[in-house]
This record gives sequence, structure tokens and C-alpha cells, in this order.
Amino acid sequence: MSKNTFHLVSLGCAKNTVDSDSMAQLLLRDGYLSMDDPDQAAVLIVNTCGFIGPAKEESYRVLGELAKSKQSGQVLIAAGCLTQRYGVEVAQKVQGIDGILGTRRWMDIVQVVKEVRKGPRPEPLYHLPEAATVVGSDEKDALRISVAGASAYIKVADGCRRPCAFCAIPLIKGTAVSRPVESIINEARKLRDVGVRELVLIAQDTTDYGHDLGMKDGLAILLEQLTDSVPDMDWIRIMYAYPGYVTDRLIEVMATRKQILPYLDMPLQHAHPKTLYRMKRPSNIDWVHKTLGKMRGTISDLAIRTTFLVGYPGETDEEYQALYDFVNEIRFDRVGAFQFSFEPGTTSEPLGDPVPVEVKQERYERLMELQQTISLQVNQSYVGKTLDVLIEGFDNGISIGRSYRDAPEIDGMVFVEGQANIGDIVPVRITGAMAYDLTGVLAQKLIQI
Repeated sequence: MSKNTFHLVSLGCAKNTVDSDSMAQLLLRDGYLSMDDPDQAAVLIVNTCGFIGPAKEESYRVLGELAKSKQSGQVLIAAGCLTQRYGVEVAQKVQGIDGILGTRRWMDIVQVVKEVRKGPRPEPLYHLPEAATVVGSDEKDALRISVAGASAYIKVADGCRRPCAFCAIPLIKGTAVSRPVESIINEARKLRDVGVRELVLIAQDTTDYGHDLGMKDGLAILLEQLTDSVPDMDWIRIMYAYPGYVTDRLIEVMATRKQILPYLDMPLQHAHPKTLYRMKRPSNIDWVHKTLGKMRGTISDLAIRTTFLVGYPGETDEEYQALYDFVNEIRFDRVGAFQFSFEPGTTSEPLGDPVPVEVKQERYERLMELQQTISLQVNQSYVGKTLDVLIEGFDNGISIGRSYRDAPEIDGMVFVEGQANIGDIVPVRITGAMAYDLTGVLAQKLIQI
């Protein structure tokens, strides 16, 4: 086992993946080598997720497994969201952790590793400075990106200032801090130069971008400057928009800038005003109807992804039925759903967790069965059409990729007969539809016949 080696496990969402890749950049820059096998690494790092119950359980499981198998000379560092919020508890629950690093100070990973490796200590090193109330102002020139093939995530901001009652992210991340436009454009240019074809813009709330910088319509301004500065970037995708902040200017920019995909991820969480009010979320359902209608009328072939939370405290049968009927009416392209997870310390804590587990499960299953039917019908409407597909793999005579309707990791795939070059964007004639995926053939092949 070489001294300057590390093994990093990244858990949770794409935003966490960016933090993990940024930490890895700093370690590599300091002379460390990344190892796929934890047994071959001197430094073990787990970038944890602490968003909801199942994510916390996974983080504890992975930490426990690495702690149990830790060899002499290895150190284990727990980083990320779970440790930011439950640092001491994490160290008590998992024996064998040598260092605790919060998500707000990921950029101090090299310093923490050096300190931990000085020798045995009676308790773990805690690096959770109280002054670190924001992120983004001290990134040590690390690129805030994560590259996967021909796609890359760029984190445009971190933290959140929204008051959602069920969410612990503001407690974990702090308030919203936007990154400078120039930094984001610089990263986009570097990604283009190494062959990236798709940029995925992420933040806890992308539509809040620039508020702390004094910008109005900050996301729209960022997109205008980004498309002007990197006109040869093929696809730009927007994730994690917040209801009520999709402005007319943003809609216009999405409609007129061809690089910006006609795709928007906008988690709505619920559709009954009383539930949304208890969630401390925007509860104007009329705005949602009007805005979705305006977007669909302005942006050609718009694909909309959203997320809903079922079983929130006080959710009645009537409130749930309103959500069910809303999904049936709006016919989203993609829907993700979660069951409410009780989070101590959030403003929903006094509400408890009164909805029975079996009721949550039944509501979740009903909603997803409905969406599966809708997704199949929407997908079937694409049969016979031609879509551009970003090819990401090839196996057993089939090329695998994504269309503009499919965000990385969370949406569907397009399975294409024959071989296309990985990293190319190719026209595909859609020949078949499943609930989440499409099948097709290369359009050039059809022309040749």
C-alpha cells in the first residue's frame, strides 16, 4: 500500500458527486493517487449523504464496512452532509473513523488528511468550523465539476435559503452562495476543450442563482452569457428549478437559445395548497398551471421532470387525491416520488410523522403506477420521430444513449440498433417505447436503405 493513495466513495446526489470530484482534484494536485480498491489505499474517504433516512442508513453502512475492514496504516475520513449535521454522533455510531469533515469545508480535505495521518489520537479529528456558514468563497481553484463521459455537471451555487419545512439542506449547507459567472464560463470552456458535449447545471436551487450577487433573473443572465461564451457546447441542461421562480425571461432564454435543452427539472413536492402550506412551499397551484402552460406554449417539445413527496404529516386522503389527479392531468414526462422521512431539527419536526408506513407505501405505489402509464403513453408518442441521442455505451450490438428528454442517472435511456461512436450525438429514428426507455435505429442507416 503506497502512502500517498486514496479511495473515495461518493454517496447521494449529483451535487455531492461534484464535491467528491473537487476533493479528488485537490488530493491529486497534492501528489496522491486514486485507487479503485480500498485495500490498496492509505486514505479512505466517504462523502456521505444525510438528506433523508434511507440515505443516512446507506452512509452509516458504507462507513461501517470500511471501518471494519480498515488495515493497519489506513485512515478513514467521513465527509459530507451527514457529518456536517451529525459529526459527533457519526463518530460514536461508527468506531474507527479518524477524521470528520463537513460539507461546507470540503476544500480543506488535504489539510485534514495531513493532520489525521500524523498519528493515533484519542478521538477523531473534527473539522467543522462554526465560522463556515457559507460555501463557495474559498474553493482553492478546484473546478466545481464532475465529468462522466461526454457529460459534465457544473455546480453554479451551493446552499439554500428556501424555508421548506421537511428539508435539512439549509441546516447542512447554509444559505445560498452563487459562484461568479466568470468561473462557470471558464469551467465550461475547459470542458468543451476536452470533448464534453453536455453541461448539466446544478445547485440546490438553480433559479435562485445570482440573488446573493444582486442579480435579478440571474439564471437567465448566466445562460445568456454561457451560450454566448461557449457557442459550440452542444447541450446545456437545467436541473432543480424552484416553483415560482421560473420567470418569463428564463422561459424566453430557454426557447430562443438552441443549446439549452427543452428540459426542465422542477420539483413541485405536492399539488394540494394545504399540504404545500404545511411544507412551507409555494402553494399557488394556479401559478403552476399557468407557468407550465406558458412554458409548453413557448418552448417546443418541452420535457418536464418533477418530484413529489407523499405521506407528509397531515396529508389527508383528499389532499393525496388532489396530487394524484394533478399528475393525471398535467402528464409530466418524468416523475420521481419519495415517502416522507422524519428529520429532527427541521421546521416540520413538531408535526411528527403521523401517516402510517403502510399508507405512505400505498400512496407511493399508486402514484408511481399512474406515472408509469403516463410515461409509456408519452414515450409512445415519439415512435416514428427522430431524436438526437448522445451515445454513452455499446453492448451486444446495441448502442446506449440519452435524448434531450433524459437527464443523466435519473431518467430513461435510448437503445439503438448497431454501433455508434461513444460521445457522438447522432440522429435516431424511434421504433419502440417502454415505460421509461425508447428503442430506435440510426437515422443515417434508414436513409442508406
